[in-house]
Amino acid sequence: MINESEINILIINNSVKSAPFVKEMIAATYNMWRLGWDERNGGNISYLLNEEEVTPYLDVKHPVRTSILDFPVPELANKYFIVTGSGKYFKNVKDNPEDCLGIIRVDTTGHKIDILWGFADGGKPTSELPSHFMSHIARLKVDQNHRIIMHNHATNILAMTFTHDLNEKSFTKTLWQMCTECIVVFPDGVGILPWMVPGTDEIGQRTAEKMADHRLVIWPFHGIFGAGTTMDETFGLIETAEKAAQIYTIISSHQGGIKQVITDKELEDLAKAFGVTPIEGVLTI
Repeated sequence: MINESEINILIINNSVKSAPFVKEMIAATYNMWRLGWDERNGGNISYLLNEEEVTPYLDVKHPVRTSILDFPVPELANKYFIVTGSGKYFKNVKDNPEDCLGIIRVDTTGHKIDILWGFADGGKPTSELPSHFMSHIARLKVDQNHRIIMHNHATNILAMTFTHDLNEKSFTKTLWQMCTECIVVFPDGVGILPWMVPGTDEIGQRTAEKMADHRLVIWPFHGIFGAGTTMDETFGLIETAEKAAQIYTIISSHQGGIKQVITDKELEDLAKAFGVTPIEGVLTI
């Protein structure tokens, strides 16, 4: 027989789907799939939560199960996250969030995670959790308000890694030149890794190193990582870079080629007008 305490836990768990952060994850994953950025189980999101956000919906004293981390993260001890699941299709999140998502807490040592909700039937967090955790650590050192790490296979960014040289400064400059708002939205430019096998501690560490200076990090022939304060901001960050890459791809294939672009002086004027500081070494004035 279920006792009163267990009944209360069940009631709390049943309300988790109504939590604002779950709704945000559902909307973001569905839009990323709808745009073709997350085919099959491609892509992942992690969202740093405050305990005060979680406790109205979950009894945090009763984890479903505990899992050992192969990559200890003492810097994230006692922190809560909602994370997409390993092998889960983004198109299914809205209909079955408890299977495709999970709410986790890093334990006091940083060596384990408590699964508090989700990852039904023995599911587990994304295989790229090392990259997410390491990127969270890097971005929190830059801005304590950065709570989102988002990875997807944005189509035109991915295509651009085949046709453009992979020098960070020239890649950044090309994106800035494609859309007026780009230098305003990501004045810190983009970081670019060499091709690496995903899901490893090594690619996580290399991504985090880039995240110290950039909120956008590109994995050539694979996709992009973005970091930000809110889900909308982070989605919009990637969306802006993706639009610029789309324009580059369209005009690069045009018979006449590129006739003109936003000049360095015009980019500098934009930065001054909007009060942003472009990363050094890209503009030549």
